[in-house]
Formats: sequence, C-alpha cells, structure tokens
Amino acid sequence: MNRVRALAAEKAAVIFTKSTCCMCYSIKELFRGLGASPAIHELDKDASGREMEKALRDLGCNPSVPAVFIGGRFVGSAKDVISFHVDGSLKQMLIQAGAIWF
Repeated sequence: MNRVRALAAEKAAVIFTKSTCCMCYSIKELFRGLGASPAIHELDKDASGREMEKALRDLGCNPSVPAVFIGGRFVGSAKDVISFHVDGSLKQMLIQAGAIWF
C-alpha cells in the first residue's frame, strides 16, 4: 500500500494499468487527448505488480485497473473517469492538480 501511495503522489496524474487492458489504453489516451502526461505504471510489467494490484483493490478499485489518481487522490476506475469527463469535471480536476494548463 505504501508503494502505491508513493507512486500515486509522484505526478499530478497517475494511472495504474495493465498493458493488455483495452480500458486502460482508452483512459491513457483520454488523458493524453486532454493534454496531460500521466505517470503510467503497468502492473503486469512490475515485479511488485500483484501486491500493488491487491492494494488498489483494498482502496476500492474494482476492477483493479485502470486506477486513476489526480493530485495524489484516488478518483476511480474507468467508469468513474469517463463520468467525470462527460460532466466536464475531469478537465477541471486536471487543471487544479497542475496536470494541464489553460
């Protein structure tokens, strides 16, 4: 859990993913399309990936990926992020966290 929290705080936007997950890809592309350059941590390519995946589940992320953190705060999984994008609040969260500038 400590490693997840430390990694989640390293940049304004952080996404925990798996390289073979299509929803993870979609969320990464959404962030890039908004002008953000999130830190990406692919759990299937990390030696501690299984432990981090368990920690993400313990935080309430189900499924465990994609898990999105903005400003060091867990904001949710793909479903949540897409909802925030649709209502316009995702962009505002990214601006407030300093992940994008306008």
